[in-house]
Amino acid sequence: MTTALMKHAVTAALAAALSVTAFSAAKADITDYEFRLVQTEVKHGKGAIVAVRLVEKRSGKAVPDAVIFATRIDMAPDGMETMAAPIEALPSTEPGVYRFKTNLTMAGGWRLSLGAKIQGETGTIENKLVLKATP
Repeated sequence: MTTALMKHAVTAALAAALSVTAFSAAKADITDYEFRLVQTEVKHGKGAIVAVRLVEKRSGKAVPDAVIFATRIDMAPDGMETMAAPIEALPSTEPGVYRFKTNLTMAGGWRLSLGAKIQGETGTIENKLVLKATP
């Protein structure tokens, strides 16, 4: 293979690699992210702490600095959707982990609903997570 042919092959391979990288970055979508419970079971009572991790699904990496604007916690998993509890955001203890203080008045299934905006992404991420409050 001549030097000119070799340079052409390397240039073509580099161009192909760059176009794949650009296409992958352009395909980022709000559905590539999700909230995951840090713990699926939480002790019920006043001042219960519920923590979630926001991750980019393809890499599994935590996503810091999201703006969470919608939160709700209720007992929908146990058929009591109208039984909601107050919920308050707490400071994060690690990047990509979002913590909330709530009053899980009774043991059973609870649903945490979250809405957030992620910096650099278009759209809103919305997740509903089910956790269990234990006695």
